[in-house]
Amino acid sequence: MSMTMEDDIKRWTAKRKAALVMEIIQGKSTVAEASRAFDLPPSEIETWVDEAKRGMENALRAKPMDIREQYEKQLKELQEAYGEAMLELRARKKLQSLLGEDDK
Repeated sequence: MSMTMEDDIKRWTAKRKAALVMEIIQGKSTVAEASRAFDLPPSEIETWVDEAKRGMENALRAKPMDIREQYEKQLKELQEAYGEAMLELRARKKLQSLLGEDDK
């Protein structure tokens, strides 16, 4: 891909994203350089890199998970985090009511 790639990319296909991520992983470019060169937010490029790393890790497992299993695992983790946050919120509200504080 390198920075000599077409200047006006109208659509970032998976192939283009993969090429850019490989350059970053191989140290040929950095997130900051790619962000400036392609006018993309660094957070978006970092997300692509993180997704690529997760995909590589899964692909190298002895028993890789299929896409459905990956999404189900992620959904379960998010549901658990949501449940914990709700419990904490309820506990804080209960504490506020016991201490006689208003909901300000």
